[in-house]
Amino acid sequence: MKRPFVFVVSFYAIGLLPGALFKPPPVVLFAISFLTLALVFAVPRFRPILLCALLALAGWTNLALRTAPISPRDLRGLIGDSSVTAAVRGTLAQTPQIKISQRKGNETEHTTAQVHVAEIRTTGDWEAADGEVIVWTPGLLSTNFFAGQPVEIAGTLARPPPPVAEGLFDDREYLRTRGIFYELRTKSAADWHLGDPALSAPPLTDRFLNWSKQTLAIGLPEDGTLRLLWAMTLGWHTAFTGDVGDPFLRAGTMHMFAIDGLRIALITGIFVSLLRVLRLPRAWCGAISVPAIWFYTAATGWEPSAVRASVMMTIVLGGWSLKRPGDLLNSLAAAAFLILAWDPRQLFEASFQLSFFVMLTIGLLLPKLNDLVDRLLQHDPLLPAELISKPRRVMTQALRWLGRYFSLSLAAWVGSIPLSALYFHLFSTVSPVANIIAVPLGTFALMANLGALICGTWLPWATTLFNDAAWFFMAAMTGVSEWFTEIPCAYFYVAAPSWITVGIFYAVLLIALSGWLKTAAARISFAVALALIAAFYFVRWESARAETDLTVLPLDGGHAVFAQSAGLDNDWLIDCGSQESVNWTVKPFLRAHGINKVPRLALTEGDSKNCGGAFELQKDMGIGELWTSPVHFRSAAYNRIIAMSKKPPLKHKLFISGDDNGAWSALWPAARNHFSRADDNALVLRGHFPGATVLLLSDLSPTGQLGLLSCTNDLRADIVVAGLPTQGQPLCDALADAIQPKLIVIADSDFPPQRRANETLKYRLKERGVPVIYTQESGAVKIVVNKEGWTAQTMDGQRVFGIKN
Repeated sequence: MKRPFVFVVSFYAIGLLPGALFKPPPVVLFAISFLTLALVFAVPRFRPILLCALLALAGWTNLALRTAPISPRDLRGLIGDSSVTAAVRGTLAQTPQIKISQRKGNETEHTTAQVHVAEIRTTGDWEAADGEVIVWTPGLLSTNFFAGQPVEIAGTLARPPPPVAEGLFDDREYLRTRGIFYELRTKSAADWHLGDPALSAPPLTDRFLNWSKQTLAIGLPEDGTLRLLWAMTLGWHTAFTGDVGDPFLRAGTMHMFAIDGLRIALITGIFVSLLRVLRLPRAWCGAISVPAIWFYTAATGWEPSAVRASVMMTIVLGGWSLKRPGDLLNSLAAAAFLILAWDPRQLFEASFQLSFFVMLTIGLLLPKLNDLVDRLLQHDPLLPAELISKPRRVMTQALRWLGRYFSLSLAAWVGSIPLSALYFHLFSTVSPVANIIAVPLGTFALMANLGALICGTWLPWATTLFNDAAWFFMAAMTGVSEWFTEIPCAYFYVAAPSWITVGIFYAVLLIALSGWLKTAAARISFAVALALIAAFYFVRWESARAETDLTVLPLDGGHAVFAQSAGLDNDWLIDCGSQESVNWTVKPFLRAHGINKVPRLALTEGDSKNCGGAFELQKDMGIGELWTSPVHFRSAAYNRIIAMSKKPPLKHKLFISGDDNGAWSALWPAARNHFSRADDNALVLRGHFPGATVLLLSDLSPTGQLGLLSCTNDLRADIVVAGLPTQGQPLCDALADAIQPKLIVIADSDFPPQRRANETLKYRLKERGVPVIYTQESGAVKIVVNKEGWTAQTMDGQRVFGIKN
């Protein structure tokens, strides 16, 4: 067998897929595995099939052992899904990391740390426990807390919260793939205490990192460029605050800051090149470079991506050192098998998938692209080589090098397309070209940083020179990335594809590039399969065109509603929340749904909790049309966006009571209204869709509710969405009687406390006998309407159905 590890890892990984969905007891999987092993020896006729099944069962069993709560001390058995005030004792699995976030233009710091828990106390005595928790603490900790240090920490222990809305980052799922099921939130650093016996000095890797940061800062100001150098060379993730990483993501150059295969390959290449210059043999080059790679991996915090890359490079470099013939795909499969055998949960991490699928695509596509480049630059075969002029030979060689370099960048880009869309909701059209310039600049910066670390403090003049060079190359790489993102159509935000789509993409790529289409019959079958896939997606597209999706987003004190129908002309964002809500929730949500520009924004009233982020939304995404009621509000945020709408390209239009715009009708306020409070004049919209009618009340006050009742006799709707007014309650009994809803959505929020629905409101609405959803408890509510009726689903799993009358 030419590539045995490809066969082994393929069936092993196949076994991990059902393991993520079905979780039988490990003892059952062990029994089936041993039975299959016995059949391998007992039934030689079916041995190949049974071996494949045994590999799959091995993967499934290994995953079950890693994820099942086997120990009676497991935190999942002790705590369950409850939230408790607890103190834990354990050991720091890693040195606490500083996270910097920006709120209201100010930087705030908090610290995160992973702790392996050995004991827990909730109400009584300490009891033995086992599990990993992530600890969140406002502010900074003292330098006495580092990896390996025993600690005692008090706080609130609970499951990580799910994302507020579909498409936002799922911290709970991310931590679960790393074996962390709980987070402990503390009030301050005072909740941390050293355990016994406390360690006096941090580990060697921590001391090396601190020394490296100081060395790389010699002669440089502590600015954003220096932080990026720390991030690229040392894996210091604190550098990426606010929107710092956006240009690199959009240009497709963000991988330069990950301790991944490219970084490890660059460092290995630098080490090996230096050693070869010293005329050391291959064996010595490998013997020195492999430990150096693993020390670098340890120094940067044992990041999973760094460990994967180091395993891969150890295999490749080991074969090269021993002068063994190499095979990229077999080496890649061997590295994947070793990693998944050690920790099968890594298969479900984005970085693992990106690393191996990109390398797989490079291994399959790059040889074909290189052959194409060689054919395009091939000289006339009938022309003797000595008759080709030297300038032409030099030009051809330069073009061949550039073509092969571009082919590598193109192959990596092709391999990353579906996963970039899935995890980052991005499709970058400039990535292959941007990386041609950015990667050499990043490489030079990395080489300069390594030179600075070698010179250290004993050659300060050389260290300063290397640091200046590194700063220049990093600033140039940043400028190149930013410049490429300013090119029209350089990138697009796209909706995340399904796993079926991702699987089909890589299956088609694998079949097309692996040599399976050499016969006419294979090519015909492949064409038929592509036609069936196209038909499948056409049917899905037609079905989606008949649906309208409405998402109610709970924001800090306010709420927004995003209505999406077939075609951008029917998309509406109704309110956008405060500036913080736009930055943290609304923009990520819209981009996760493939929205690059807001076609229409309707502001229902002037309170900053509903419209305060409109200016930010216009600046970062753009707004096609701004719709408001004719009522004037005194809010500064509201008037700021109104003033901006007087200048192109933003257009300001009025939604007057009685007007229709597409599926939406304005019911309130009338142009003559002059109520004193903002929520007395909140814009009320009703949407008419083939399967349901939806009424949006915004934060309409009791006074406004009575005014609405006096204006019209027709308020019936299947679904009503209401926020909390500043005073009084939403949806008074008379208004609810007039609407006669089949579902009530109360858009309240956890913060501030006065924006939570009180028990009086909950009791009154419960008496109506219709389903009521509170977004403070449920998260976002997605309502799907089609010609047959409607379905409402919340982020916490509630589902409500309605059938068209």
